[in-house]
Amino acid sequence: QVQLVESGGGLVQAGGSLRLSCAASGRTFSMTMVWFRQAPGKEREFVAAISWSGDNLYYTDSVKGRFTISRDNAKNTVYLQMNSLKPEDTAVYYCAASRGGINIDYDLPHRYPYWGQGTQVTVSS
Repeated sequence: QVQLVESGGGLVQAGGSLRLSCAASGRTFSMTMVWFRQAPGKEREFVAAISWSGDNLYYTDSVKGRFTISRDNAKNTVYLQMNSLKPEDTAVYYCAASRGGINIDYDLPHRYPYWGQGTQVTVSS
């Protein structure tokens, strides 16, 4: 089994920055890690993905150039550095994981069997 615990959320003004962390425990070797987010009344939305090696990165268009996903496999932790935050980035952010490489459906929630509990990010205008 794999357990994921997010941290780092909070309240920030527009233009500010936050760094989210996702600590994984259990059998985490060779896992693709991703971040999704869900705003009130909206569907869960893909944000970013990173392969086990860190060589393959994917982002949704709305965060490109502002967010950076990274990982430290020695610490079993994935990060999401969020800069130039906007009010529309307000959501609960979830970390998720799946075994193996990044597949064609990497941006779909059903692809990931392991999920964290989420961390709230609120950006004020």
